[in-house]
Amino acid sequence: MEAAGSGVLRAPYVLEYTYRRSLGPVIGRFLSGLREGRIEGVRTAAGRVLVPPTEYDPETGEATTEFVPVAETGVVTTWAWVSEPRPHQPLDRPFAFALILLDGADTALLHVVDVGGGAERMATGMRVRARWSATRVGAIQDIACFVPEASDR
Repeated sequence: MEAAGSGVLRAPYVLEYTYRRSLGPVIGRFLSGLREGRIEGVRTAAGRVLVPPTEYDPETGEATTEFVPVAETGVVTTWAWVSEPRPHQPLDRPFAFALILLDGADTALLHVVDVGGGAERMATGMRVRARWSATRVGAIQDIACFVPEASDR
């Protein structure tokens, strides 16, 4: 279909994904654990604990089968500040996207940190803890965010 007189071709198109992804036994168990208020990783043959868990060791390609609990507390290893959240972002106030190395894990989890203020309250190395959603459904959003460990928020 051509726009009248412009020489530009235009056609309506809707991009959509009309399928549901099968989670499999590893991610499925991880998300079920979140629904129950616990965080689990998997142990590799070398003893590393991966969170979030993967079905295969990224270094060797071997299947991972041993699930291990990790803490809901950890350390921020790096972060990026969002001063003006956009619609559909996890929080409606300023927050940080951060890599969080949970206690007991060897890999970091990407999630949201709510410090209850501006970027000056955020820091690499700060200790954080999970704030769980009131309603959990088996999704990464079952952890509403992480907050500074000493926070009562």
